[in-house]
Amino acid sequence: METEERLIRVGITQGDMNGIGYEVILKTFAEEVMTDICTPVIYGSVQAAQLYQETLADMEPIALNVITAADQAEEGKVNLIDCVPSDCPIAPGQSTAEGGMAAFVSLEAAVTDLKRGIIDTLVTAPINKHNIQHDGFHFPGHTEYLEACFGENGLYHSLMILTSERLRVALVTGHVPLSAVATHVTQEAIVNKLKLFNTSLKEDFGIVRPRIAVLSLNPHAGDAGLLGEEEETVIHPAMAEAEKEGVLSFGPYAADGFFGAESYRLFDGVLAMYHDQGLSPFKALAMNEGVNFTAGLPIIRTSPDHGTAYDIAGRNCASEASFRQAVYVSIDVCRNREAYRQATAHPLRKEFVDKNGKDNVRLDLTKEEPEL
Repeated sequence: METEERLIRVGITQGDMNGIGYEVILKTFAEEVMTDICTPVIYGSVQAAQLYQETLADMEPIALNVITAADQAEEGKVNLIDCVPSDCPIAPGQSTAEGGMAAFVSLEAAVTDLKRGIIDTLVTAPINKHNIQHDGFHFPGHTEYLEACFGENGLYHSLMILTSERLRVALVTGHVPLSAVATHVTQEAIVNKLKLFNTSLKEDFGIVRPRIAVLSLNPHAGDAGLLGEEEETVIHPAMAEAEKEGVLSFGPYAADGFFGAESYRLFDGVLAMYHDQGLSPFKALAMNEGVNFTAGLPIIRTSPDHGTAYDIAGRNCASEASFRQAVYVSIDVCRNREAYRQATAHPLRKEFVDKNGKDNVRLDLTKEEPEL
């Protein structure tokens, strides 16, 4: 947490070292202003960082501050914990088992420090969801792994939010096959995601009274039942139930017309029913600036909205814009959460006026107050 004593400490995982992770990390922190607003701590490999620095001929090399623990991180420097074995082979552009294991080692080390509060936020570079799979990691992606690490046995549930300067999209179902989406789009799931989204918009993004648009599951919002009944039997009742708990939602809207008419500009967030329904328009509108934010957990994690991009790894042509935005968003969310915590820590006591014709006042009638 940013205090008078230190800047926000941002933990950064290397991701798959054979992708564009190091390139976008190094390009991001080549700008000196970045270390003015946060203290970066990269969990990775000195050898990999040096190799990729050599491919960035048009950029001044970064003097990495190699440390053995995150609490040794120095402000004003780009810190790197050399946690990946030095004999791990680096093969830019290739998917390897060693690259997957190195990605997990980096992630596990960062998560350990995040649990201990040594780093304040986590920004994850892209992994390969296939080569990282092993006994210690059997999840579809970062989001599910982090929920297992920080969900406290179901107390917290994650929500994937894609955010940019003009659009925020959350998903009811994440990494689920399209053939199984309908069975996962339940009234309970929608209510839970609406509540998580509403809470995140208030606490993480500083929006006092969020307005959330809900997309339909079926084409043309079901067309009065002709193309499906989920809008009437599942989505509408879920929205009504969430409204009872203070969630202000609208819809459901057919996705094609909603984005085509730029109706998303009228709302603080958009809840999509499934992965591609939300991510396809988001990436079309916010490519290179979008950020994946994992909401709903007691920790802060962001990532760029692109993958490993093996095809351009090591060629000095990857854009760092999305990764830089991921760092910015993690810092903003950290500050917003602290501001929300302070604003709600000591709320003003309610004032009640006694309507008995006297000028007396009672404060907080949950407690007995003497007559004035």
